[in-house]
Amino acid sequence: MRHFDEIYELAADRHSGPEALEDKLTKPTPLNELAEMADDRWLSIITKTIFQAGFNWKVIEAKWDGFETAFDGFDLGRCAFMDDEKFDALLQDTRIVRNGTKIAAVRDNAAFLLELRSEGGVGQTLGGWPSQDYVGLLQMLANRGSRLGGASAQYAMRFAGRDSFILSRDVTARLVAEGIIDKPATSKKAMAAVQTAFNTWMEQSGRSLTEISRVLAMSL
Repeated sequence: MRHFDEIYELAADRHSGPEALEDKLTKPTPLNELAEMADDRWLSIITKTIFQAGFNWKVIEAKWDGFETAFDGFDLGRCAFMDDEKFDALLQDTRIVRNGTKIAAVRDNAAFLLELRSEGGVGQTLGGWPSQDYVGLLQMLANRGSRLGGASAQYAMRFAGRDSFILSRDVTARLVAEGIIDKPATSKKAMAAVQTAFNTWMEQSGRSLTEISRVLAMSL
């Protein structure tokens, strides 16, 4: 695979030079800020990502104030211990998208985040997970969370501001072009190969997963 500097040059050439490219890159939120982020904000971000999956993002965004109110500000305790009466009321609540499976995921993910709180903290765990084992974090979210497999966890972590890569169509195409994978990464073996490549590029560049992911996407 190419050295990161070569891929960076490809991206810069396609986006009017290094200065213009840098303006399009984002950096992850500092760890101390992620650790201090309120638990309800993590649940809110995770929930928004789940409801956006397979749906029009603009519709979810337009309704989001209604979601916040309907789900009690995403208070972990209130959501985790949602009773049948509350669940049934949400199924009739026009302030939100009334998808029973996704509403249930809010309850399940609130319970999951309560577990993380008892294990050392939500922000400390999700924000502090080593970037060199980002695929391990994604696997943990898929195993313990609800509807957090595939791209959902990747987007949730990016929206939360933690260091992350997103295996979008363009990022995947660059990984294929570099010979790291030969098709979209779904197996553990393929994800391990992706992580190894990103770790190498982090060492070469001193950049974050977030920045590298964006450069890969813009290199096509």
